Amino acid sequence: MIKDTNFPKISYGSPHDLQGKTVVIVGGTGGIGRALSRYFAANKASVIVVGQTFRDAGINGITFLQADLSRMTEAKRVAGLLPAPSIDMLIFTSGIFAAPKRQETAEGLERDMAVSYLSRQVMLRELAAQLGSANTTKTRVFVMGYPGSGKPGTLGDLNAETNYRPMEVHMNTVAGNEMMVLDGAQQYPNLSIFGLNPGFVKTNIRANFLGGNKLFFNALETVIGWLTPTAEQYARSITPLLLSPQLDLHNGTLFDRKGRAIHPSKGICDPQHMQAFIQQSSSLIGRVLD
Repeated sequence: MIKDTNFPKISYGSPHDLQGKTVVIVGGTGGIGRALSRYFAANKASVIVVGQTFRDAGINGITFLQADLSRMTEAKRVAGLLPAPSIDMLIFTSGIFAAPKRQETAEGLERDMAVSYLSRQVMLRELAAQLGSANTTKTRVFVMGYPGSGKPGTLGDLNAETNYRPMEVHMNTVAGNEMMVLDGAQQYPNLSIFGLNPGFVKTNIRANFLGGNKLFFNALETVIGWLTPTAEQYARSITPLLLSPQLDLHNGTLFDRKGRAIHPSKGICDPQHMQAFIQQSSSLIGRVLD
């Protein structure tokens, strides 16, 4: 991962700046999303979390919208329920890893692609025109994934119908989310959009990739927990960047786990490749919603 040494230093915000802000966290019921939602609420933000299983009922400042984010129809429905004009910050943290054997959603989409990328695209497209329209500042959108991984995505079979390789499938979602930031910075001038790469953090995101092997999963996450920050530590450390008063000047920037700007993956900025990838992604969404 190449650090952008030419990126100008910016001042950071304070958790106190969260007071009074409306924040939506898609995937805020577990892992990093949950850690962010709890930290934001503790600092007086009004947080709406979107996900399947709510674990924070009774915590002041957090409300819940239930959704099965493997379904494009659900992503569209929930987007219609969110208060887009008053949202100050929209954070996408929802995601899984592809399973050892291909999993297909009720809508005929490969499950990792649906949850980790396509549902995010649906929600952003549905919300974009109205995001922050009642606010005096631009809505900031943060897309969490692994930008800067070096993988531009493999075209031709994004739904993995003819050749299923779990890691290739997942890296296509990684590439898709990176393009979501780079393309979104051009497509949506009314908002600011950024990519976040948290690196390895102890969560349950890898459970699906291990095919339900709980013993191996627990051992792996224990080791990861020894060597990496917790979700709570990451939430606290990245928040000052998310609140930087200068961040809007750097629309479309990708950041690593320490909040340092990084270059996009090699090949991902090729206009023809990006256009083809987004077009094929849109065609998958169109199977369900058109």
